[in-house]
Amino acid sequence: MKKGFSLPLWVTGAAKSAIKKLIGLPFEDYELIKIPKDKNLIKIKVHSSGLINEESYALGISFVDSGLALDLTQNLEIWTIASLEQTYKTSNKQLDRINIIPGYGVGIDQKTSKICISNFAKEVLVENLLDIIPEGYKLNLEIIFPNGKFLAERTSNKSFGIVEGLSIIGTSAETFVSASPDQLKNAKSQLKQIIANEVSDKIIFVIGENGLNLAKSSNIKFPIIKVGNWLGPLLVDAAIQKIKTVILFGYHGKLIKLAGGIFHTHNHLADARIEILVYLAVKEEVPLEIIQKLSQSNTVEDALLVLESFSLSMTDKLWNKLSDTIEKRSMEYVNRYTKTDMKVGAIIFDRNRTIRWSGNNSKDYMSAFKGF
Repeated sequence: MKKGFSLPLWVTGAAKSAIKKLIGLPFEDYELIKIPKDKNLIKIKVHSSGLINEESYALGISFVDSGLALDLTQNLEIWTIASLEQTYKTSNKQLDRINIIPGYGVGIDQKTSKICISNFAKEVLVENLLDIIPEGYKLNLEIIFPNGKFLAERTSNKSFGIVEGLSIIGTSAETFVSASPDQLKNAKSQLKQIIANEVSDKIIFVIGENGLNLAKSSNIKFPIIKVGNWLGPLLVDAAIQKIKTVILFGYHGKLIKLAGGIFHTHNHLADARIEILVYLAVKEEVPLEIIQKLSQSNTVEDALLVLESFSLSMTDKLWNKLSDTIEKRSMEYVNRYTKTDMKVGAIIFDRNRTIRWSGNNSKDYMSAFKGF
């Protein structure tokens, strides 16, 4: 099931090599990376490291090998520039000794200008770098993705307020193919464990890292499973396992496919998002000139902006209808394979990570997601 290693490990490998060079240790073409709360060490290949800028800085370079053919970061070039700054302050906070600087091609939050990096990535950096920072010094670590800005244009980062490049959002050491049967097997295994432990008869299926982070920060009491693209078979499995309610939680650009009866959501297999939205707009009697603009939109996000500029009330009406349609089509899909009383709900958030829309089956859960 393990396919390779995630972006944070390759960043850490390059950073560790740069610091070792800076403090006079010889270059090695690999680094052993410790994973928090795991005894295993992972061997990460490093391309090169060397002293720069009158030997007061060191540059470490690695190339991502995630093992995933369709991974955007596969073979991504990573530069890490390390320098040491003498400090006379003491702090119990480990991250106070590591200043992570977003360089060229690394994503930042549009509102705060802070680097977009997951807690897991920070933990891996601390675990591996803290012990080699000389006493009395703090580390300034600039991370650069030379091709990051270009690659970011192929993501939905801007929809979530992430600009200037790629975010460092890995949440585990291993990488998995979201479109492969392995991902479905993993999600089914999690579901089986939840049922065996009698945790809950209600489950949240979240789609994507942004959905997972948002769900975990909400006031949700139900178990959360991050799912890949195999939503249809996983819904059927939940029904067979006697789950009473499944809430699908995600960004509108992904969940919209379910409203069109597409239950394996990887873009390489099927994509009819604009067509689905236009169909629903016709059914809801949206004015023809707006429908024409929707049909010409390049993305669902562009279509949402078209609707919002015309009428916010119409936008909410259409997207709530979309959520309701997702619920109905999901139940139709499940009932093709098994007789069940399970309910499927759909809750959708927008580009600002604001939870906005739901179907009839999930209205009662909106307050919990919003933290009310």
